[in-house]
Amino acid sequence: MRRTPHPAGTVHRLTVESTALASNRLGEQAARRVDVYVPHGQDGSDLPLLVDLVGFTGGGPSHTNWKGFEENLPERLDRLIGEGTMAPAVVAFPDCFTRLGGNQYVNSTVMGPWEHFLIAEVLPAVETRFGCGGEGRRGIFGKSSGGFGALVHAMLHPDVWSAAASHSGDAGFELLYAAEFPNTLRALARHDSIEAWFNHFEKKHKVDGSDTMVLLMLAQAASYDPDPDPDTFLGLRLPVTMDTCELIEERWANWLKWDPAVMVETHAEAIGKLKGFFLDCGTEDQYNILYGTRRIHKTLTARGIDHRYEEFYDNHSGIDYRMDTSLPYLVEALSK
Repeated sequence: MRRTPHPAGTVHRLTVESTALASNRLGEQAARRVDVYVPHGQDGSDLPLLVDLVGFTGGGPSHTNWKGFEENLPERLDRLIGEGTMAPAVVAFPDCFTRLGGNQYVNSTVMGPWEHFLIAEVLPAVETRFGCGGEGRRGIFGKSSGGFGALVHAMLHPDVWSAAASHSGDAGFELLYAAEFPNTLRALARHDSIEAWFNHFEKKHKVDGSDTMVLLMLAQAASYDPDPDPDTFLGLRLPVTMDTCELIEERWANWLKWDPAVMVETHAEAIGKLKGFFLDCGTEDQYNILYGTRRIHKTLTARGIDHRYEEFYDNHSGIDYRMDTSLPYLVEALSK
């Protein structure tokens, strides 16, 4: 059942045979599905291109699936475009799901070179097929881990992306992650090692919330500080001692290098090169991301970097409705 009376766009399914992902320590599948939304009455030619990065435990196609009680993203786009709130745009939904349950969309010797995959493989495949995007016409957006990806890509690749939007993107790591290390260690201790825990997890018939949080911490470790020792199981190590949960300063420093609230101190000028930069977070965010997000906003404001920042009364979950604000903003910015 559709939840909008406006004409439906078309969701195409592409398969990108990735060279970049062919070799990684997780053994990830190199052939990746990329769903591509093209608005009703359009073939994609000369339209701006947006790339959607989903949150942890999700994959791009999860945003094109039918949803109960609310719109999926193609239906949201149909409505926004149909009512004239948003100009037509092509939107790509790459499947970046991993064995560790998610992705931070950066290059990693463990997770795989996901930055390279998105920029050097997904963009050419979509733009060649549909004639969309191109220089000055590409935007990236996401929520949570996807918001983190959008933040990092905006700061590292302003030559590729011309607009970015982050909804509750991971930031302020000392408040976001540090409190979770003790819970992670307790879960791992029941199985004596990361390898034993993970092998047990992969055999389970049911995944619960506590499993997801352990996976989240392992995925971050694989993204920010993979162990170069080839004998370490999947290159996974945590930035704390396993017995006393004390921070290992060298490893923790590797995590903090990827904290957008830290990165912005040296990459604010890159954001200033974008046509548009959107940042928001809920005031009740249960992962404390609000405070790191405020730090980003504060730094950009102090340096006179143009951006749009909003806070809204809600937590971290079920906030897709915020895209009613960000997506029209991105497309308008890309039209400049």
